[in-house]
Amino acid sequence: MSKNPMVPITLLLILLAAGSQCFFTVHQTQKALILQLGEPLSRVYDAGLHLKLPFVQNVIYFDARVLDYEARSREAFTVDKKAIVLDNYARWHIINPLQFYQTTRNVPGAQARLDDVVYSQLRALVGAYTLTEVVSSHRADIMKEVTNKVSDLMKNFGVEVLDVRIKRTDLPAENQRAIFGRMRAERERQAKQYRSEGEEESTRIRSDADLQRAVILAEASRNAQVQRGKGDAEAAATYAQVYNKSPEFYAYVRWLESMRNSFKHNSKMVLSTPTQLLAPQE
Repeated sequence: MSKNPMVPITLLLILLAAGSQCFFTVHQTQKALILQLGEPLSRVYDAGLHLKLPFVQNVIYFDARVLDYEARSREAFTVDKKAIVLDNYARWHIINPLQFYQTTRNVPGAQARLDDVVYSQLRALVGAYTLTEVVSSHRADIMKEVTNKVSDLMKNFGVEVLDVRIKRTDLPAENQRAIFGRMRAERERQAKQYRSEGEEESTRIRSDADLQRAVILAEASRNAQVQRGKGDAEAAATYAQVYNKSPEFYAYVRWLESMRNSFKHNSKMVLSTPTQLLAPQE
């Protein structure tokens, strides 16, 4: 009776399959737990090759590296009743895979819990500071305190939070429009004030300049009249002296002057003869 050659081959395949189910490998960036009939065992497996019972035990893996989580933007209120939108992120890693699996099961579950805890702590701490302090002076202190409190709370879930940061701090859209409107109104008010002050200063400078101009012109006119009066007085005195010294010569000079004035600019005159004008004065 001949033996069936498929029997040993089948047995060999069964042994290989069972052997493959007895071994599992954990990568150096991972940690692992064994679930026996759906319940986790207490041992946590590090990187390397390990044994397990076939078919009744299966392996779940957890990332041992630092993970990043970006939270969705949410509103919070400062102590001075200003609404701000917080856009934050957190860096965390799994420190107790067994506790992590028992409380959150997986990474999405842990991130959902982390989102609630981070937001509640941020909202509480932001509510103790003014908007200016949150944005500038006390921002680092707030982040440090939030990180410590969130890490303490998340340790119950097998998670350690390394850092919590606010990426951006924005105002709600309606607040941005209102603030922009106030800023624009304030700038327009300042511009009107500067223009008014400039016009006032310009008017004052023009008034001073007009006053100085009027004073200078009046002073110049007065000096001119004084000098003209002095000149006329000196001329009259000179004429009087000349007339007293030589009346004939003075009459002759006056005759020449009247002739010069009468015939300038190529003037033409029709005179009867004899005329006293053309007769030289004796």
